[in-house]
Amino acid sequence: MARKRKGRDLHGWLVVDKPAGITSTSVVNKVRWALDAKKAGHAGTLDPEATGVLAVALGEATKTVPWITDALKAYTFTVRLGQKTNTDDAEGEVTAESADRPSDDDIKAALGQFVGDIMQIPPAFSAVKIDGERAYKRARDGEEFEIAARPLWVEELLLIDRPDQDHVTLEMTCGKGGYVRSIARDLGEALGCHGHVRELRRIWSGPFEAKDGVSLEQLDEHAKTDGLDHLILPLEAGLDDLPRVHCPESSITKLRNGNPAMVMGDVEYGEECWADHGGQAIAVGVFKSGELHPTRVFVR
Repeated sequence: MARKRKGRDLHGWLVVDKPAGITSTSVVNKVRWALDAKKAGHAGTLDPEATGVLAVALGEATKTVPWITDALKAYTFTVRLGQKTNTDDAEGEVTAESADRPSDDDIKAALGQFVGDIMQIPPAFSAVKIDGERAYKRARDGEEFEIAARPLWVEELLLIDRPDQDHVTLEMTCGKGGYVRSIARDLGEALGCHGHVRELRRIWSGPFEAKDGVSLEQLDEHAKTDGLDHLILPLEAGLDDLPRVHCPESSITKLRNGNPAMVMGDVEYGEECWADHGGQAIAVGVFKSGELHPTRVFVR
C-alpha cells in the first residue's frame, strides 16, 4: 500500500516572484514546505538566473497546469550585443565577438522577422530531448548535435530601452515553448553582431502577474503557518481562458466519476470548457449535445 502523503489539503495557485539563482523545482519545493502542502507543481519552467512569475499549483489545481502552460506569457529581457555565448546567456563562455553595433532603427526593423508564427531552434543548453537524452547533458559533454526547429507564436516584440550601445532591452509576448535565449541569439545574428541574454524577467503568465507574487523571504517568514493562505488564488484561476458552463447539482456525481452529464451554457459543440457549481470547478471537458464529456475532474 502506498504511503499517504502528509500535509495540508490546499487547492489553488500561489504566484511566486522568483529571484535569480534558484531553480523552478527548488521554488516549488520551498512553497510545499512553507505551506505544508500535500501536493504542488509549477506551470512553465524559468531558467535559474531568470526572475519573475512562477505560478505554483497546489493540490487539485495541478490538473489545470496545462492551460497556464499554453497561455500567453510576457517577458522583459536585456540582450548583450556584440557577444555570442555557448549557452545563449551570460552564464556561458563567449564563443564569438563583434565590434559592430546596430542603430535603434536597425534593431526595430529586425524585430519584425520574430513576430507572428516563427520557427525557433532551442538553445543547445536546454531541456529538449535528443534521442532520449537532455540536450544540455550532451552539450556539457562537448557533443555536436542538431536540434530541430520548433514553431512559436510571438504576438509582440518591442524595443523598450537602449541603456548603452552594448545593450538593448526588449519586451516579448509569446505562446507556449518560447526560448528567449534563442530570440536574443537569432536577433544578434540577424543584426550581424551576435547577442545573448544578459537579464530575463517573466512579467506575466496567463492571468498571473509578477507584481502580485510573493518573495522567498515571505515564504520563510510565514513558513508552517497560515500567513500566506489569503494569497492563494482559487483553482479556477487556472481555467481563466476556457469558457464556463453551469453544472446542476444532479450532474456533479456523474462528472466527478468521469461520466458525461448535462450542463447549461452558451458554448459550441465540441468546444472545451469547464463546469461550475456554486463558483467551484467540477470538471473540464468537451461540450457535446448539452452534455460535458469530462477529461479532468476536481475533487476537493
